[in-house]
Amino acid sequence: MRLLTYEYQGRRRLGARSGKIIVDLSRADAAIPADMRTFLAGGEPMQEAARRAVDKAAHTLPASEVKVLAPLYDPEKIVCIGLNYLDHAKECNMPIPSEPVLFSKYASAIIAPGDSIVIPRESKKPDYEVELVAVIGKAGRRISEADALAHVAGYTVGHDVSARDYQLEKPQGQWMIGKTFDTFAPIGPEIVTPDELSDPQNLGIRCILNGTVVQKSNTGQLIFNVQQLVAYLSHVFTLKPGDLIFTGTTGGVGMGRSPQLWLKPGDRVVCEVDEVGRLENPVVAE
Repeated sequence: MRLLTYEYQGRRRLGARSGKIIVDLSRADAAIPADMRTFLAGGEPMQEAARRAVDKAAHTLPASEVKVLAPLYDPEKIVCIGLNYLDHAKECNMPIPSEPVLFSKYASAIIAPGDSIVIPRESKKPDYEVELVAVIGKAGRRISEADALAHVAGYTVGHDVSARDYQLEKPQGQWMIGKTFDTFAPIGPEIVTPDELSDPQNLGIRCILNGTVVQKSNTGQLIFNVQQLVAYLSHVFTLKPGDLIFTGTTGGVGMGRSPQLWLKPGDRVVCEVDEVGRLENPVVAE
């Protein structure tokens, strides 16, 4: 399924995309909640109810008539992985990590496809980073790598917008604060369940800035794959439904270029992951 949150006639709804139509899941089955996080917490029984609703194709809307929102706005955790592609670690002149490098964003940074990325007046070095995002569907602590993918409800596209001056030039470094300005976590448009994908660990991934491809790689180049990340994170804290794992970005970021390339007002950034989706956002000044 391709699950999404959308707005129609002023109301936020939970749906599933099927071609050019949206199935309103809550109207199709009153037992299905209207918000994504509660839906994911319902586990496989809830997903099976949604599949039945999609198969019946009742209570549908043309996709052109709805506003697609971020799939969810209230994750308990947004966990981000730094330096998780070999070429990105090299362009940053940093050693290849022996364990995942972790930082976080806050939910207040989440925006929808089409919403504006706002460059804060304090930053002169805003950067782009396309990422595959894993969405947790089943809670767990100390999850084994063998069981890890059973805890993943699906995948979406994420953009880890980064204020490099805040991240790297503040005393002692400030990875988190440089990553979580408002609007610095566009996600969407959909959460795609694993059965819709050929192989989440072998998907083309790219960032396109004003029509020019600036990042291009494959999720097979991740230093730590999704199974390893889920297992590693869950030895520290319980992963819960709706938690987001930004799995890292590939080489080609603006910081690593010569001359360096920073986001500016008027830019349009497209983040794509094959089979998962296309996320596009304009850039504006605060």
